[in-house]
Amino acid sequence: MTDTYAGRYRCYYLSPSGWSEHSDPLELVVTGAYRQPSLSALPSPVVTSGGNVTLLCGSWEGFDRFILTKEGEHRPFWTLDSQPQPRGGYQAQFPVGPVTPSHRWTFRCYGCYRDRPQVCSLPSEPLELLVPGVSGKPSFLSQQGPVVTIGQSLTLQCHSDVGYDRFALSKEEDPDLPQRPGRRPQAGLSQADFPLSPVRSSHGGRYRCYGEHNLSSEWSAPSDPLDILVAGWLGDRPSLSVLPSSTVTSGENVTLMCHSWIQRDTFLLSKEGSAHLPLRLRSKIRAQQYQAEFSMSPVTSAHGGTYRCYSSQSTSPYLLSHPSDPLELLVSGPSGDPSPPPTGTISRAGLKWYLNFLIGISVASALLLSLLLFFLLRHRCQSKHRTSGE
Repeated sequence: MTDTYAGRYRCYYLSPSGWSEHSDPLELVVTGAYRQPSLSALPSPVVTSGGNVTLLCGSWEGFDRFILTKEGEHRPFWTLDSQPQPRGGYQAQFPVGPVTPSHRWTFRCYGCYRDRPQVCSLPSEPLELLVPGVSGKPSFLSQQGPVVTIGQSLTLQCHSDVGYDRFALSKEEDPDLPQRPGRRPQAGLSQADFPLSPVRSSHGGRYRCYGEHNLSSEWSAPSDPLDILVAGWLGDRPSLSVLPSSTVTSGENVTLMCHSWIQRDTFLLSKEGSAHLPLRLRSKIRAQQYQAEFSMSPVTSAHGGTYRCYSSQSTSPYLLSHPSDPLELLVSGPSGDPSPPPTGTISRAGLKWYLNFLIGISVASALLLSLLLFFLLRHRCQSKHRTSGE
């Protein structure tokens, strides 16, 4: 097929009474003559059921019009004239909706010129709108934790026991919607890894993931949100100090103070090894420094560990400074020794260990008693045998 076949066609038939009326026109569009445009969704490719979205088809080529097509749609296409943009390029905005989760919403667009309206560009990359449904939401985690540094490797993992065949990753205010096939590391579990390496400032944000079965067009409910914070974007490195001391007794009041000479409106405190998001506080100005005080009152053995703090700006909440030097907090028991196990209520793990201990003692006692009884009976039998022999 070449562009010489592009055009508008009609057909007729000849009968004894003469030629028929012409058919409705058929427009044959030949694509692939020019570079592909781009296709994106505003505000996001994730659209709630019943919602509307705007699809933007754009190009730096001087196309006069754009064509939007939808997979599986009986209507061939929608056409709009292009509009020049202040920063250069041309685009058209196609309103789409309301959308429902019962259909698959996959689109492509093309660019064409007015003087050759049936000769168009290569198709854009496909854009699939994701309409969340109500099936079981997957779980979502970062293998490296919520705080990562510029240049680090990062993998986000979406998994579910529903057995989804593929997963999609969405980021707030991001038009991309990467998808990965689900793999099955064990029976009844499916998962997909989304590598984001090396980490850049653009990777900071709030993410969710979704699952879908191959034989269904309906996506799952969204996972719980996962925030990724990128450290090292801001050039400063705050300081972290502790009052009254880095070695305290359980029950005392402790305050960790994060401060910086650089103007920052937010400070964050993270604990090494914790999967939870860092604590976040607005800064205050004291003694010509910007600082935040993180109180732990009363402190317990669970507060012990290594801490770091970061500075940030509320205008870019996912981009952090370099971490402070680490601060280790040691929490001892009331006597100055390491905290003893809690008294009064026995924990579930402690109760299980105690029951296993009692069972072990009982079994050992029964075995010992059986052995003693065996040797006693054997001794009596041997004594009777000797007596009868005499």
